[in-house]
Parts: sequence; C-alpha cells; structure tokens
Amino acid sequence: MRQNWERLFSYGLRLSGSRDHAADLLQSCATKALAAVPPDDDEHLRAWLFTIMRNIWIDEHRRGQAALLAAEEAPEDGDWRHDDRLIATITVRQALERLDPAQREIVELVDLAGFRYGEAARILGVPVGTVMSRLSRARLSLLNAIEGGNLHPLPTRLRQTS
Repeated sequence: MRQNWERLFSYGLRLSGSRDHAADLLQSCATKALAAVPPDDDEHLRAWLFTIMRNIWIDEHRRGQAALLAAEEAPEDGDWRHDDRLIATITVRQALERLDPAQREIVELVDLAGFRYGEAARILGVPVGTVMSRLSRARLSLLNAIEGGNLHPLPTRLRQTS
C-alpha cells in the first residue's frame, strides 16, 4: 500500500478537488483495503486499490457528502514566476475541469495515474475497447478545451467610408 500512497492521494485529489477530502478518501481506502483480502500480484493490487478509492468517492458523491472544491494552490515557496511548466499544469487542470466527468476520469486513470488499458478497464468495469474509444474522445475534447479556452476573437467594428 505504501508504494501506491502518493498515486492514490493524487487520484483522490483529482477526484475530489480538495486536499482534505483526498486525505479522507485515502484513509477510507486504506481502512477498506486492510480489512479485505488483497490480490496476490502487484499489478492487480494497484488496480484494486484505485477501484476501492473510486468506489468510495462514487458512494460519497451519490450521498451528497462530497463537496467538490476547485482550488488552485500557489507554489509552495509563494514566489510567482513565469514558469512554463506551471503554466502548462494550470492550463491542463483548467481544461480537465471543463471535461465531462466520464472523460475526465479516463484521462486521469490512463494518462495521469499511469494505468494500462486493461487495468483501467478493470477499474471502470468496461471492456478494453471501450476504454480505448473513451480515451480517444477524451483526449480530443481535452485538446479542444486547451486550444479553444484561451483564445477569444475580439469584435471588429466595420468602418464605413463616404
């Protein structure tokens, strides 16, 4: 479990949008995982842990207990500089927030958490082909959100000459 602690916390943060709620999700996940019989191999163990966390979040969300907070955090040193990596991270986070939840979830599992298609399929309970098609559509939507979200044409005023 310790080997997956940081990735589970990151996944919980992306699901909930709140560091406090992500920590609660991680604690609930650990409690449920320790009370159950885990899979034998590491590959299935990681997917199993992510599935537990996802199911906890879904249960809480359905009961109305999950408050989704979208809070951007300042860099730890408090120093705001033009850092391309930071700007790219913020841009992708904002674009992810504009995706519908199903598309955001598949991008988070495969691209951000690093699961293979088969692992993501087991977590979501869908066929591998469905994961591949959802991911393709989600990546296209993400790209459109990034490209289209920052550029807005200025209105032009036509000049009439007499």
